[in-house]
Amino acid sequence: MKYFNTTGPCLADRHYLLPPQPRLPQARALIDEGRFFVVHAPRQTGKTTTLAALAGQLTREGRHLAVRFSCERARAAGDDYAAAERMVLQAIREEVIAGSVPADQMPPDPWPETSPGSMLRRGLTAWASRCPLPLVLFFDEIDALRGDSLISVLSQLRDGYTARPAPFPHSVVLCGLRDVRDYKAASGGDPNRLGTSSPFNIKAASLRLDDFTADEVAELYEQHTSATGQKFTPTAVQRAFEASQGQPWLVNALADETTRAMGIAPPEPITDAHMDQAVERLIITRATHLDSLVARLHEPRIQRIIEPLIAGELPDLEATYDEDLSYARDLGLISRAQPVQVANPIYQEVILRVLAGSTESVVTAEPRSFVTREGRLDFHRLLEEFVVFWKLHGEILSNRETYHEAACQLVFLGFLHRVVNGGGCIDREYGVGRGRIDVVVRWPCIEANGEPTSQWEAVELKVHHPGRPDPLPVGLTQLDGYLNRLGLDTGTLVIFDRRPNASPLPDRTALSTARTPTGRHITLLRA
Repeated sequence: MKYFNTTGPCLADRHYLLPPQPRLPQARALIDEGRFFVVHAPRQTGKTTTLAALAGQLTREGRHLAVRFSCERARAAGDDYAAAERMVLQAIREEVIAGSVPADQMPPDPWPETSPGSMLRRGLTAWASRCPLPLVLFFDEIDALRGDSLISVLSQLRDGYTARPAPFPHSVVLCGLRDVRDYKAASGGDPNRLGTSSPFNIKAASLRLDDFTADEVAELYEQHTSATGQKFTPTAVQRAFEASQGQPWLVNALADETTRAMGIAPPEPITDAHMDQAVERLIITRATHLDSLVARLHEPRIQRIIEPLIAGELPDLEATYDEDLSYARDLGLISRAQPVQVANPIYQEVILRVLAGSTESVVTAEPRSFVTREGRLDFHRLLEEFVVFWKLHGEILSNRETYHEAACQLVFLGFLHRVVNGGGCIDREYGVGRGRIDVVVRWPCIEANGEPTSQWEAVELKVHHPGRPDPLPVGLTQLDGYLNRLGLDTGTLVIFDRRPNASPLPDRTALSTARTPTGRHITLLRA
């Protein structure tokens, strides 16, 4: 029986999957024309599945010999380009043998002996000379190569291309996380190598494998319905798309979570409530794919992009900003839309929980102590407890945060999550240039008549920066609009004072009240 795949390439006889070739509609024409080009996309988006399907189709048609192979093993070679060349050639041979290629189409055995720095070109030339079919090679995981090894491989491919019509592969496709677009990328990002011409300046195009559309998510889930009779309700499909924004691994992981891990058996339909639960489970467990993204958060070039988003501030437009942004987008952390934003709500939540986790781990307050006898969340008491916590630990925790510009907000969010986690939900909105983080707590409770309902508490977080006016007036106006959008009459405005001449933290941290421009009563926390 087929299932939703979350580990490795998809196989048509085992996994639900969308037709791979339509995801790269331009590739076939480029290959027919004998072009060399690049395919790039973040991890777990279906690159290998798509390339393998395309290679298989080309070979079955009988006009080309197409081989997809991985350069992953050559990662260990580092700058030893001779070792990297041998590893790449060995990967090609193993893939050809596994594909049961006819003897007259096999590469030479052994590969021709030559000096390091030309082994790949010499080997591919010899193979192209003896193979009766044009060769199409898919270099998957090309960015596993680093430094001199990557430069050597790219340079030899370029030299072979420019020497045509001398024998050489008909078409070469490089596939990885990033577009091999300049010498900086080829040298592993060494800024001292910028300005030198690209060793792969013969590429005809750079194709990006896009995320699934909402219709494609529905099409994928419908395959499960056809196979088992278990339906995904329209609202469940919509929720999956909203939470994942079509990121293929997340789309599959949410479906796998609901149909397998959560044990919802056919014919019971998968609902939006199930999908909400699956989203939370993915965030909490932080599977390998999510962990690999989280590991990037403390890279300086990723921090330069993510920190202003969390703090709601405009970024410092340094010389490397565009390259850093491009890198974050190539990793899939940041969407390609404008303004700059995290790629999807699941990534957004994971990022905040990870960065705020150090605070959550030291909060000693018992979450159930904030629940009233009526089952509601005592939000005012939560704020009072945070005041005590901030006075005691705020300065230490905020100074310890790597993301210093967003440290205060992360401490509050860590405290809030420790108290609310397990009983309610926290929705957060943040983004570059917003000047704030908007938060809404949704707490399930029961009406006096016994009907289930939900208690909503809205919070806006702002910072008083040095050299800037008091953000209170703007904050009240912004909170007014946020409450109006949520249909709430009251809310909380938190203002953290980061000015060096501010009163000592224990003296300035206090709760009071204020009114918005439209007259809403607001709880004001200055900290």
